[in-house]
Amino acid sequence: MTAEAVPSEGEGVIVDRRRLLGTAAGAVAGVTAMSGRAVAAGGGLTARLRPYLERALAAGAPSAVMGAVHGGRREVAGAAQEGPVPDGRTVFQLGSIGKTLTATAFARAVVAGTVRLDTPLALPPGFTVPRGTTRPITLRDLATHSSGLPRLPANLLAGADPYDPYAHYTLEDLAAGLPLTALDREPGTAYAYSNLGFGLLGQALAFDGVDALLRRRVAAPLGLRDTTTVLRPDMAARKAVGHLAGEPVPDWRDRVLSGAGTSVYSTADDMLRYLAAQLRPERSPLRDAIELTQRTHFTDPGTGLRLGLGWHVGTLSGGRTVTWHNGGTYGFATCAAFVRGSGTGVVLMVNTYGGEEGTFDALAFALLDELTGS
Repeated sequence: MTAEAVPSEGEGVIVDRRRLLGTAAGAVAGVTAMSGRAVAAGGGLTARLRPYLERALAAGAPSAVMGAVHGGRREVAGAAQEGPVPDGRTVFQLGSIGKTLTATAFARAVVAGTVRLDTPLALPPGFTVPRGTTRPITLRDLATHSSGLPRLPANLLAGADPYDPYAHYTLEDLAAGLPLTALDREPGTAYAYSNLGFGLLGQALAFDGVDALLRRRVAAPLGLRDTTTVLRPDMAARKAVGHLAGEPVPDWRDRVLSGAGTSVYSTADDMLRYLAAQLRPERSPLRDAIELTQRTHFTDPGTGLRLGLGWHVGTLSGGRTVTWHNGGTYGFATCAAFVRGSGTGVVLMVNTYGGEEGTFDALAFALLDELTGS
């Protein structure tokens, strides 16, 4: 894959919390394989997942699950160092892949005519919206990381739990922080990854109701039963425990900026359903919205990086176009990517912070490259 990179929320060890809450995480090579407790019954597609699961364990994942859509088939396999081996129904925190759900809700609103791509960002009275000197921030700017907003709210880290950094943040805190927020650049001029921006997109679409919006407008129509910010009891019983540096850590909680994917849960089964809808939108009830999210809506003039709504667009070997997003919290790392022309998509979920930059993403891209090159 090219050097085009997508930032996720988590990074490094807990020393610089502002840096930790998001960094570029691109694909890298050179992960050493080792034996693990991989569960991959049978041959064919499932057997092709096995070596990548072993490499995920070698890279430090206590457990890992991978899934693929290829040749009209969907298969999932899991592996673990010890203890329960995850499967397609094991619950992980999804991280920033959740931004593509928010972008899909935005696209549905555009298709319905309730907003436009270039509708200016607006929030209720008491929430001061930053703006550029030449024009306001638009919803398209937020959905393509070209708003000029900083990565995080100015007052997020004050008083934050270093292991659960969004949990304390309230709407009152957001209202207090927005007047302190200066744009780093003019809207629509450059790519700069922003959890704040996607959090505000969610609030602009459904103020104080983002989680319900994502369930109603995206997860439910696509049959993503386990993709939610609220753990049902049956989901809690199936959830993997997140780890950082080998130690268990709490899940992230967030009621204000959850449009950024900070507190979303999902499963490999749900993500394969989601990828299947991306690959064949004409079979989905959200066809027009999905098509809209995949179109290029911004190209960064400095790097050439292309952005759909939420999705990032890159190139695999042989010039094949890949659409993707990764995610991470302090306890989980995920990556979902697809090549629409080949009808192939992959997802990787591990229950550890992402560690060395791009390590787990590299495995997802390598599998996708192998499957689409065959």
